Amino acid sequence: MALEIKINDRTTWVNLIQQNGNLLEVEVDGKRYNVDLLHTADGTFSILEGGHSYNIELVPHNQPKKYTAHTLYNTYEVDIIDAEARYLINRGSNGVGKSEKTISSPMPGKVVKVLVNEGDIIDEGKTAIIIAAMKMESEYKAPISGMVKKINVSEGDTIEGNQVLIELE
Repeated sequence: MALEIKINDRTTWVNLIQQNGNLLEVEVDGKRYNVDLLHTADGTFSILEGGHSYNIELVPHNQPKKYTAHTLYNTYEVDIIDAEARYLINRGSNGVGKSEKTISSPMPGKVVKVLVNEGDIIDEGKTAIIIAAMKMESEYKAPISGMVKKINVSEGDTIEGNQVLIELE
């Protein structure tokens, strides 16, 4: 699984090669590292690599996959850009479909739960559907308040990227 990670103004590619418990083999911009990564009880991460020890505290932002990373001497702004985030950045949306009256899938996945029925009135920001993709479940919310006009999928359906799931009016 390759991730693009932006740290302040620097962008790097990180690829998990192999994992055995806390022991990871990762590739960072083409160079391989063997690290021991532990998420401690106080919420920090302890990293051992090449005889050196690093402690990092990640503080999440209001936006998903955005953090402030604190080390002993420095603070960094971190954006994790995986396939879903890259798709949403390129699309300039947050699960909102071709118009603000639809909810679309940002990537291929599987419908876990449809929380509305056709004819329901839904408030803006209320979760309408849950999709599983890339071993994560994501909630997709109504972009506007309105009536559910049409549901194009059922629970358990496999969906394609950019597929309109729910239409509102």
